[in-house]
Amino acid sequence: MNLEKLIAQCSKNDRTAQNELFQEYKDMLYFISLKYCRNEADAEDNLHDAFIAIFQKIKTYKNKGSFEGWMKRITIYKAIDKYKITKQNHLSVKDDLLLESTEVDDDAEIKLDVLLKFIQELPDQYRLVFNLYQLDGYSHKEIATLLEISESTSKSNYHRAKLILRDKVNEYKKELNAKAI
Repeated sequence: MNLEKLIAQCSKNDRTAQNELFQEYKDMLYFISLKYCRNEADAEDNLHDAFIAIFQKIKTYKNKGSFEGWMKRITIYKAIDKYKITKQNHLSVKDDLLLESTEVDDDAEIKLDVLLKFIQELPDQYRLVFNLYQLDGYSHKEIATLLEISESTSKSNYHRAKLILRDKVNEYKKELNAKAI
């Protein structure tokens, strides 16, 4: 079934079409969920919530722009909404404390799943800002609006996330090099 017909059928609550759409896009949206969630269980919950929202809002999709992009935004926003609900404290780092270098040693390669694990281990707001800016191309101004923080806090959180990731990657590479000897 072509995409336009599939969307039309989903908007009529056709369970077969919804299942087909789910099967087609679940892996892509799960990977996006993994980037924004702390672990696989949270990513699965987010994927479930995203598909519920997609099926509820599919009638509002007007065939303008990428349908895939539309679904990705819903998935990201669901993860952010969950973060906003569970956020207990606000992280903020002063810009003047972020003068360290963010270079990473290149003596060993990092597998994608290891890097993803390091990203998932970041504190919630750092992880969200890092993913939105670095992986999904949002500006700090857009991130500030989405997360209801200041633009400078977005920049600080991004920089701090890079520092944490750099340290984790360097430590991981040292361990790999030590095992190779």
